[in-house]
Amino acid sequence: MINITVADGTAERELLNSLRQRSGETDKKVTAAVTDILENVKARGDEAVREYTMKFDGRCPEQAEVTRAQMEEAVAKADPRFVEALRNAMENIREFHSRQKQQSFIDARSNGVMMGQRIRGLKRVGLYVPGGTAAYPSSVLMNAVPAKIAGVEEVIMVTPPLKDGSANPDILVAAALAGVDRIFLMGGAQAVAALAYGTETIPKVDKIVGPGNIFVATAKRILYGVVDIDMIAGPSEILVMADSTANPKFLAADLMSQAEHDVLASSILLTTDRTVAEKTLAELERQMAKLSRKDIIEKSLRDYGAMIVCRSVDEMVELANELAPEHLEVMMENPMAYLGRLDNAGSVFLGQYAPEPLGDYYAGPNHVLPTSGTARFFSPLGVDSFIKKSSYIYYTEEALRAAHDDIVCIAEREQLTAHANSIKVRFESEAESK
Repeated sequence: MINITVADGTAERELLNSLRQRSGETDKKVTAAVTDILENVKARGDEAVREYTMKFDGRCPEQAEVTRAQMEEAVAKADPRFVEALRNAMENIREFHSRQKQQSFIDARSNGVMMGQRIRGLKRVGLYVPGGTAAYPSSVLMNAVPAKIAGVEEVIMVTPPLKDGSANPDILVAAALAGVDRIFLMGGAQAVAALAYGTETIPKVDKIVGPGNIFVATAKRILYGVVDIDMIAGPSEILVMADSTANPKFLAADLMSQAEHDVLASSILLTTDRTVAEKTLAELERQMAKLSRKDIIEKSLRDYGAMIVCRSVDEMVELANELAPEHLEVMMENPMAYLGRLDNAGSVFLGQYAPEPLGDYYAGPNHVLPTSGTARFFSPLGVDSFIKKSSYIYYTEEALRAAHDDIVCIAEREQLTAHANSIKVRFESEAESK
């Protein structure tokens, strides 16, 4: 399943380099197929979307848009315990993200100069939600709630129809609770294209967020610039740091919680205690036998799992920052002591009782996180993802006169004489201008 590697400065580097070879680059055939879909939808709108829906989903709903009554009916028919759990999770998500909201500001100076920044939500955002067996109502909450907090005027959701042409009821429940404004039953690259370009029935959006398969991810990548996107997400990943105090039962369970996502998911354990690694390996075998996605977990761990016995805690920290994982668990005696040293991670889970699924569903921080090492420079989805900023400037004549020489000096140094002239003409005498 997983081999235990003892760090010696070389072995662990070779192992990690091999793990980085995960399928991260888009296949050229996929790119070509997606490009054709995008161009077709751009040219033919709804007609092209319907054709692709029939081709890929097997059935095209008679009515593509879900009504408000259908959303409310889904909530009414849902398991009350499920609805309550979603409401509780949504409250935590809302409370956390409300603290991220920024305010516009104005800087008024004594010389009459005023400068400032105006912050407002995007006008319209598209939310892609996978359907079928990969339907995640938690992702609806994680995307829609911060968008609404940011002040987005309209959230448009697209989701593939089920085989009978209806919407996944769990997705509808989450959308209704989170305040999604409109829902269209369509999926794949054609749905992403419809959001980006707009069709006869689907309004054009400013940004597209949400997870999807390789065709959806490729469509988002190609359309970046036509619209904004959240990120290009790769396979899920978890890195766990553990010392001798860590519980192997917990370690194994958390490694498998990511491995079950996808055969390409990566689950890595770093520990300073070989006995912990060996006991965790035994726990993986024991617990896996009881799990429904055993085959996926087993392949994921075999191909992209790793256990590395490090020579020191410092080495664990160094490797964690180098890998920049999507999820980072710190199963250490004093986990808070390391928080300030862990610079590259999408989300950090501290202690024995903060497992990764807590973040996926409930705690409040967003579960849309950078993958494939991009946590070195990308951040989790949040309220900032759904806003735009404009700056503004007001100067009096006297204030501009005081800055005149400096501006002209810089402009002429850059050989942009029209820039310099724009300043000069405001202070020429009428005689000079003639």
